[in-house]
Amino acid sequence: MAGTAETPSRDGVLTGRRIAVLTESDFYEPEIAYYQRRFAEEGARVDFLTRLWGNRSITFTGHEYRAPLTVTRSLEDLDDRRLREYSALIVPSGMVADRLRYTEDIERLAPATDLLRRAFARSGVVKGIICHGMWLAASIPYVVRGRKVVCHNNLIGDVRNMGANYVDQDVVVDGDLVTARTGDHCHLFARTIIDELVLRGA
Repeated sequence: MAGTAETPSRDGVLTGRRIAVLTESDFYEPEIAYYQRRFAEEGARVDFLTRLWGNRSITFTGHEYRAPLTVTRSLEDLDDRRLREYSALIVPSGMVADRLRYTEDIERLAPATDLLRRAFARSGVVKGIICHGMWLAASIPYVVRGRKVVCHNNLIGDVRNMGANYVDQDVVVDGDLVTARTGDHCHLFARTIIDELVLRGA
């Protein structure tokens, strides 16, 4: 699996747009493969971002089939100017969020969590969080407090403790936030993000 997907599409509704997908090991392969193809089908460029820890690239392995995914883009390089280049930021399912929320300094947010915080500060960036992805927001609960969300059944207590309003639907939209129940709902999730980006003209 490649770390970037880009397919020219003269008729794509997202032509010229960029979508960032956070990545780590134990990702759900069918979900990530779907994003690579579905967003590119609409003309968008999909960038997979991770914490590179000083490496030029890291090859992660999926949870189900141990499929490799090589990522060359650092989320730590994404300052506010570069963040504005993205129309959407996606936190996928699986163990990605749990791995990315690690921080060596307990007084500082993990870089991926800080990126999510900055994305929430920008209404022009659609935030997509699916399944266990809500783990990444655990240290910044105020970003979802009072908002309608759905998540994996295992995290319902977590999101309620974060002050979010759990909604028992497969996909939930609350302004610039799109959430989905599980990785198996990635097709509905991606379709909704595409629709939201078209509506926003983002």
